Amino acid sequence: MNTLTKLLAVASLAVFAAGTAADARELRLASGAPPVHPAMDPLYNSFMEFLPEETNGELTGLMIGPKVVGIAAVKQALQSSLAEVGNVLPLFAVGDLPNTVLTADLAFLATTPHAMGAAVTEYVVTCEECQAEFKAMGGVFVGAGSSDIYVLLTTKPVNSLADLQGLRLRSGGTPYARWAEALGAAPAQVPVSDTFESMSQGVLDGTMASVSDLISYRLVDVAKYIIDVPLGTYHTTSNFTVASSVWAELTPELRAGFARAANRSSTLFTQSWGYDRAANARQTAIDAGIEIIPASQDLLDATNEFRFTDIDNAVAVAESQLGVTNAAEKIARFQELVEKWTAITNAANGDVDAIAAAVQEEVWDKVDWATYGL
Repeated sequence: MNTLTKLLAVASLAVFAAGTAADARELRLASGAPPVHPAMDPLYNSFMEFLPEETNGELTGLMIGPKVVGIAAVKQALQSSLAEVGNVLPLFAVGDLPNTVLTADLAFLATTPHAMGAAVTEYVVTCEECQAEFKAMGGVFVGAGSSDIYVLLTTKPVNSLADLQGLRLRSGGTPYARWAEALGAAPAQVPVSDTFESMSQGVLDGTMASVSDLISYRLVDVAKYIIDVPLGTYHTTSNFTVASSVWAELTPELRAGFARAANRSSTLFTQSWGYDRAANARQTAIDAGIEIIPASQDLLDATNEFRFTDIDNAVAVAESQLGVTNAAEKIARFQELVEKWTAITNAANGDVDAIAAAVQEEVWDKVDWATYGL
């Protein structure tokens, strides 16, 4: 090959590469989370890597930072077209997504994080009412994830049920508020981003939260105790909510590729939030001198009693406050999915790739991409 031929070949490749890049559809992404939160890394950072892999380079992503679109504003950003894919928390859109929010009210059913993320994913994908609600809101649901088992992060020690009485605790949702009230504490609805300031100023005595919040929201600088009482998981998420107008533009093949990428990222997200970061946060707490207090037997007994008796409350809340019909049957179905996915994820024995493959096979491979979300 002579020099001229080589130059022409290089030029042709450059033109082809430029054409390929120009042809790619770049989606505007909004995780709504700070850089240190698992909703940004690994969730959205890995998604930007997986998306072109799963769509043959036809789809790519451009991140919009949380200073432009914070977590509470993701839904509005999708509706205004500022963002095209976003991390919508259904608890911030209760009026829009009551049948999805139903699963959030069942935090204390939690077994393991991977099981909860998968159970919510299958529930929403196969729930006609949930799908209709997302469509009316202007979005398409493409997967959920889960936190670790919540605990108490406090500025005061809790060595018994008596020590919990009157303790002012941040609540991340109604099941946590019900637990706090049932056991004598005082729940407060405070944005998670305000937890540090509220605890440092003495407005709150603690929070019911992921132990990872010690790092994600700098609570390691204000909390003095971790009270190891199991408070369920935060598992009702819509990790990748696609604006309906954008979804309609994609071919069925691109929708399927988008879902494969989202599924891989959601599994990594749960592994990070539910397991890896929790372990790291506990070590950080130990290094910082935070005391870890095992839950006392009377606190465990009261929590277990609440866990078994709260289902009736969840039914009542779903019907009277959320307006969900046939709530008992829907809750029973979700319980079945939790049991199903607990067995599947336990069998995977921590193999993240195996868990992602199971969700892909059991949920996403059964979707009709010509009609899903439309």
